[in-house]
Order: sequence, then structure tokens, then C-alpha cells
Amino acid sequence: MTTKARNIVDESPLTKFHIKLTLFSSGGPFLDGYILSIVAMALIPLNKSFEISDFWNGMLGSSALIGIFIGGILFGYLSDRVGRESMYRIDLLAFLVLSVLQVFATSVEMLFFLRLLLGIAIGADYPIATSLLTEFAPKKYRGKMIGFMTVSWYIGATIAYFVGYYLLSFGPDAWKWMLGSSAIPTIIVLLMRLNTPESPRWLLANGQQEKALKIMKSIYGDDTTLADIPSAPAQKPSLSKLFSPVYRRRTIFVMLFWNFQLIPMFAIYTFAPTLLETFNLNKGDLSHIGSAFISVLFLIGCTVAMFTIDRIGRRALCIWGFFFTTIALLGLGLVPEASSWVIISLFFMYAFFAGAPAILEWAYPNELFPTEIRGTAVGFATTVTRIGASIGTFGLPILLASFGVGPTMLIAGGLNIIGLLVSILMAPETKNRPLGEVSNEELEYYGINENNLDNLGLEQVKKF
Repeated sequence: MTTKARNIVDESPLTKFHIKLTLFSSGGPFLDGYILSIVAMALIPLNKSFEISDFWNGMLGSSALIGIFIGGILFGYLSDRVGRESMYRIDLLAFLVLSVLQVFATSVEMLFFLRLLLGIAIGADYPIATSLLTEFAPKKYRGKMIGFMTVSWYIGATIAYFVGYYLLSFGPDAWKWMLGSSAIPTIIVLLMRLNTPESPRWLLANGQQEKALKIMKSIYGDDTTLADIPSAPAQKPSLSKLFSPVYRRRTIFVMLFWNFQLIPMFAIYTFAPTLLETFNLNKGDLSHIGSAFISVLFLIGCTVAMFTIDRIGRRALCIWGFFFTTIALLGLGLVPEASSWVIISLFFMYAFFAGAPAILEWAYPNELFPTEIRGTAVGFATTVTRIGASIGTFGLPILLASFGVGPTMLIAGGLNIIGLLVSILMAPETKNRPLGEVSNEELEYYGINENNLDNLGLEQVKKF
């Protein structure tokens, strides 16, 4: 296999270029976390301005997630088809325009539509930015670099809660300034991304050797040659490849682990103030302050996981993260009448340990699939998981109204138990391994390589 040759990208030390690319790429997840989380605070003044029903509360909370469902699968495929760099900035322009337009929304329905479009732009950034960063990342630092994108999501979400809390004092129209405030960091991230290069891996996989070599020389030095980054011949991206016998198990694992981590997390994140009030933590600003500190614990948990992912590995993080979050959710479900300190401690426990599987949301799909379908895989997984997250976010206020907070938390704990079992049975270990080796491991096992994969008929592949 060509992947056994020296690969300057995988073996490179961590450079200023890698640090800058990590920061620039992480700007998208930062905005995603900010935009998706600020609505939790905005729903409070929104309900006073529009008297929103439980149905529209759920729809507004899940609107961006529904948009991500569309944006993930569409732009994931396009990022494999036309490249990462070309859309790396276009999606941010959509962030900017739609953030501003929210200020002028005159109805709940209009606001839902704008946030739906905003979600499409968010869904586009997931496969674009994560694929680009993964394809430049050295193997020793790949986990931390991709993990920092998840940390950035939580930084954005945490800042959103504090900004929202501050803007609550702006009166009944505070929701406009909350939702429109995302335009400011969007401008900053857009300017940061202006001179980002295309991925040499993608260029080589699409037959653009001259352009790939020029970029590689500018980053790794004039002595760099095409042999320093082995790549397979050009192949067309295809959604069907994700379900071929070669990649099907990986696709199923990514969909399951990501879904059962994300469904309860997004529901809790979006409605944290409402949940805390339901637990009778509604004295003064306790629910809002508690929500902000829960967000801080999410951030701390992700940061700890980011610094340990390349040391203890992906599999251990996934399993133990699900184990402790399950205990926290079941505790909340079994003792909903406990003291404020017990309830807050269990929420804090969930938030901290949720960082372990969360840090793997982008690491696993980017590592487990080859260059020609990496964006498609991330986009597809994003789409599937946002269906679950949308259902969870939409359903949480309905479950609370119908069954109460205890059974609702037990349902969330049950979902986490499934995630734990999936992790124990299916989670692979990919730490400190070359990207090409990891993504083509199953091909090697079956005696197939990327050079002949497209030439093998379905019946030939099935026999393996």
C-alpha cells in the first residue's frame, strides 16, 4: 500500500501553520456553538414578545438543527466534489447575513425560517472545516487539533450563555440583540480564514498534482515532493460507498455513538434554564446562572478530554464518558426532588463527562474514512445525528409537560445506556496512527486497496 511510504503530513512536527489552521478552522464550531446556544436564552424574552406555544418553543429550539440536517449531507458531498477551501468562507458569509436578518424578524414563523437557513450554513461548515483540518494534521497531534474544534464549540456556547444573561436586561426586544450578536464574531472568523490553502490530500486525490505540490512546498519547504504525501488515484465521492461492505460497520458505529451522545446533550443544552426551573431551581436568577455554569463544565470536560485523547486513546474516552454521563442522567431521573445541591451536582457531573464522547464527534468520522469520501461521511453523520438531536430538542418540552422531569431524565439516561453499549462493542482505536492507514485499515484486511476498489464489482467485494 502506498500509505506505508514516508508521509510528511502525518510525520510533521506541530508548526505555526498547524496552530493557525486549527484556530481558523475552529472559528466555525465556535460560531455554531454560539448560534445554537444563544437561542436558549433568547427563548425567555421571545416568549414574552410572541407568547410562543410549546410546539413553537420546540420548533425554534430545533430549527437550526433541522437546517444542519440539510446542510451536512449536501455540503459534505460538495466538499468532496469541489474541494474544502472554496466553501471554507462562503458558508461564513451566510452566517453573517442570516445573523443580521434575525434582528428584523417580525414573527415566530419568520424567525424559524431564518434559523433553519442558518442551520444549513452550520451544517456546511462541519464537514468542510473538519475535513480540511484533519487532512493537514500530523498523526501525533491529530486528536488534539480536531478536539480543539469541539472545545471551540463549547467556548462559543459558554460565551453565548453569558452574553444572553447580560442582554436579558435589554427588555422585551433583548432576543433581537441576542440572536443578532453572532454577526460580530462571524466577521472576525471570516477575516481569519481569507488565505487558507486547499488540502493537498484532496488535490492529489482529484488529480491536481501541480497545485498540491505548490501548496506543500509553501508549508513544508522547497525540498518537498509528491512522494512525501502518498495518495490514491482520483476517485469520485459517493454516498453509497459509506454502506459498502468495506465501510458499513464504521458508518453504523459513527451514526449510533454520535446520535446517542448528542440527543440528550442538545436537549439539555438548549433548555438548560427551563430544566433547572423544572427542578425547582427558579429562585431569582439561579436557573440562568446554573445554566451558564453547566456550560462552563461542558467546556472544562471537553478541554480535559482534548489533552488526553492522544494519550489514553479514543476508545477509552468514548466508553468512560458514556458510563459517567449515564450515571448522572439516571440520578436526575431517580431523585428529581433532591436538594438543589444534589441536582446541580448531577448536572455538573453530566456536563463534565459529556466532554469525553463529545470530543470524538468529529475525530472518529474524519479518521475512519478516506479522503475521497471524508467530507461525505462527516456530512452524512452530521445529518443523521441532527435528526436525532432535532427530535430530542423538539420533544423535551413536550415530554416535560406530559410526563414530568423525572421520567424525562430517565429516558435520556436510557439513550446514554445504548450509547455505552455501542461504544463497548464497536468503538475502534485510532490514536497515533497515520491517517491513510486508519482510513484504509479494513481495505487492507480484505486485501483491497484504493487503487482497485472502484474496479471491483459488488459481488467481488461481498465475498470478503
